Amino acid sequence: MSTWITDVVNIIFAIFLVSINGFFVAAEFALVKVRPGRLDEQVAQNRAFAATARWLARRMDASLSACQLGITMASLGLGWIGEPAIAHLLRPLLQAAGVVSEIWMHGIAFAVAFTAITAAHLVLGEQAPKIFALRRPEKVLLWFALPMKMFYFLSYPFMIALNAATSFLLRKIGVEGVSEHDAVHSEDEIKALLRLAHKHGELSRSEHRMLNAVFEFDDTVCRRIMQPRSDIIFFDINRPFSESNALAKKSKHSRYPLCQGSLDNVLGVVHIKDLIGLSPDEEGALRSIARPAQFVPETLRISRLLRQFQETHQHMAFVVDEYGTVIGCATLEDVLERIVGPVEDEFDTNPPEIEPDGPGKFIVPGGTSIAAVNRQLKLELASIEAETLSGLLVEKSGQVPKVGDRIELEGAIAEVLEIRGSKASRIRMELKQSSSA
Repeated sequence: MSTWITDVVNIIFAIFLVSINGFFVAAEFALVKVRPGRLDEQVAQNRAFAATARWLARRMDASLSACQLGITMASLGLGWIGEPAIAHLLRPLLQAAGVVSEIWMHGIAFAVAFTAITAAHLVLGEQAPKIFALRRPEKVLLWFALPMKMFYFLSYPFMIALNAATSFLLRKIGVEGVSEHDAVHSEDEIKALLRLAHKHGELSRSEHRMLNAVFEFDDTVCRRIMQPRSDIIFFDINRPFSESNALAKKSKHSRYPLCQGSLDNVLGVVHIKDLIGLSPDEEGALRSIARPAQFVPETLRISRLLRQFQETHQHMAFVVDEYGTVIGCATLEDVLERIVGPVEDEFDTNPPEIEPDGPGKFIVPGGTSIAAVNRQLKLELASIEAETLSGLLVEKSGQVPKVGDRIELEGAIAEVLEIRGSKASRIRMELKQSSSA
């Protein structure tokens, strides 16, 4: 009778050890999953045990070591007490079932006991508490904070010895003991987290796109956002004021470069507001209201250009190449559009979009960016220097394109339909069968 009572007590103690194992597993995953900012909010709201939970989270490595120590001790105790107790209780049942061989009796009892303990350990001591803690990390950590802190202090001497032994072994094999929880996420890892958050509905499509644009912002240079030289409308100081005024009424921009003859001789920038009340008969009227011109290299990162706009209060800069020749201009609007997307005012005209032109064929404006072409036509075009489709054709062909030229690209054939100046303005893209399939 005493042996039977001992077995029952051991089984009850085994169930207790499974619960203890689940406690430490839940605490470990709650510590890893919880956000420090949320704990700060809980403390500010005077939630019970929030300060203790934050105390544990701020000592992440030591707290997790305590959890691991608790899990290990509970698992070892469970194997030591639980399996023999269940196996001993099964022996009378097996004898009643007609199993008389000691070898068979021991083997069957051990197999059943091992399976039962393993199943309980995995389900109740590992999987269930882990999943619950991952889904409710704040609640679990607040529940377990006080007993975890008590165990933290009780096990602290053991953790010091274990960490010292671990660091000693790592140094012997040439590895420095760096905390894995202090590791900083790389940019690719953060982007992967953002994709996962968007997939599960935590981020909207616009939020996801904007956050990705922020990561690309500092890697983008002025050459990629500028308006090309051929598209710049400027005031020529050598021409009558009335002509410049008519040009402003027609184009409806807010700022105009003031040049002498061409963009090779920029004198400044004229803001449309300064034209109000200006006497056209005044000698050098435009020169008197022109603001200083800013020049930036084409390789300047737009994050630095943005700071320059903020410091100088001038929102237009002329982009120059390595020889000092103006190749385009960039405005504050061009910079901000890299993050928030296209921003059009009342006077902007929508640029022509990619239009279908039959099965597997599309009409593409030459100034369309390569990235937009890839996105809409599901291609993988790439260029070393060019930013637009027309520039890519020049790069691939090695010459100024002519109407009727057909240039083979990755996954498509480009046919030049129209030329404006020295660049292709309308291009027919014919997708290859492999790309369109």
